[in-house]
Amino acid sequence: MPGHSQTLFISDLHLCELRPEKLALFEQFMARLTGGIDALYILGDLFEFWHGDDDLTDTHLGIINALAKLTAGGTAVYFQRGNRDFLVGDRFAEVTGSHLLPDHHLIDLYGRRALLMHGDLLCTDDTDYQRMRRLFNLRWLQWLFLRMPLAFRRGLSSRMRHFSNRENAGKSEAIMDVSPASVIDVLRKYGVDLLIHGHTHRPAMHTVKIDGGEAQRIVLGDWYSRESVLVCRPDTLRMLSIQDYIKGSSE
Repeated sequence: MPGHSQTLFISDLHLCELRPEKLALFEQFMARLTGGIDALYILGDLFEFWHGDDDLTDTHLGIINALAKLTAGGTAVYFQRGNRDFLVGDRFAEVTGSHLLPDHHLIDLYGRRALLMHGDLLCTDDTDYQRMRRLFNLRWLQWLFLRMPLAFRRGLSSRMRHFSNRENAGKSEAIMDVSPASVIDVLRKYGVDLLIHGHTHRPAMHTVKIDGGEAQRIVLGDWYSRESVLVCRPDTLRMLSIQDYIKGSSE
C-alpha cells in the first residue's frame, strides 16, 4: 500500500474500449491507490474522447465508478480538462467527487509552488491547432454541440479526429511540441519554478534556464506506450512507470 504524504500526477490516458489492456491497467492502478495518497491529479485526456456528461458507455461508467470509489475513501481527485475531454462538466465532477481545475492552476506541493497545465496551450508554434482550440472552447458552440443527439456528437467527433490525424501527419515534431518561449512566459507570469503538464506525449524532466536561475518542467507520459505517474513526496519527485508503481517500486 502506498505511504501517506504523496501526491500523484497522471495525464493522457486516452482510455477507451478499443484498448482493453489500458483499461485493465487503470483498474489495477486505482486499486493500488485505495487509502494511500493525499491527492490524485489528472491533467487531461483521461478519455479518448468525451462527448458530454451524458456519454455514459460501460467503459466510461467503469472509470467514473473507480474515481468515485477513490474519493469516497477520502482521497482528493483533481481533474484538468484536456483537448480530448474538454467537455467534461459539472455533472462528471459531482458523480466522481472530483474537483475541476482551470487551464492554469497553481498548487502548494509540499511547500513548493507548482503550475499545472494540460500542456496544449504551450504549443503556440502550432497556430492551426491554437485557432481550432479557441473555436472549440467558445461557450456558445459547446452549448449548441451538447444539445445535439449523442449519436450525432460521436459521429462528428470521430470525423474530426480523422481530420486532425491527417493534419498532424504533415506537421513537424518541433511544431507540435511546446514553445520554449511560451514555457518561459508562463513560469514568469505565475512566479513558479515548477511546471507539470502532459499533452505532448514526450515524458521527461527538463531543466529550464530562466532569469539567471533554473526551473523544472516535468512532462507526464501518455498511456499509448509510455504509461507513467509522477510521484511527489515532501522531499522527492520521481517519474515511475505505472507498472512499477503498481508493483510497489514507489516505497
